[in-house]
Amino acid sequence: MSMDGDEFKGLVTFYRIHELREPLWKEYNGRKLCLADRGYLWMQHFPRGEHFVVTTMFDDKNKVVQWYIDICKTQGLTDQQVPWFDDLYLDVVVLPSGEVFLLDEDELEEAVRDGIVTTKDAALARKTAGRLLSSIRNGRFRYFTMSLKHRKTLAPQSGELSES
Repeated sequence: MSMDGDEFKGLVTFYRIHELREPLWKEYNGRKLCLADRGYLWMQHFPRGEHFVVTTMFDDKNKVVQWYIDICKTQGLTDQQVPWFDDLYLDVVVLPSGEVFLLDEDELEEAVRDGIVTTKDAALARKTAGRLLSSIRNGRFRYFTMSLKHRKTLAPQSGELSES
């Protein structure tokens, strides 16, 4: 859905997981987290004019598992109105505990070496990641509270999207 309010301008998508072959697990600092399983909800914010997309992963009890921030060159909509983004490899993960991780720096370097990403785009990715990390550290990253609010107002527990 498209939003054009004071708090957020851009697209918001929801993926509610009804069935999957097996749960998706990820390990951070020796602790395993389930990122996807039956009943989980993934909400994505595509902020207009930004070089990142925020995915908030909620478990089947509506608790945040993690915020996953993809750094991207551009984002847009297909002709079928499906959001997309041009990934620049770097990712920031924030756990509800406050732990923050910058991921895939090696993949970005490899993509530059292989000519998949330009040095200019790699610099954009690093600058965007630095700005996000600073915003998170300074308590100014509004997507933490906004994702909780939007989950409550836009994706009620019944699984049906509201008409708002």
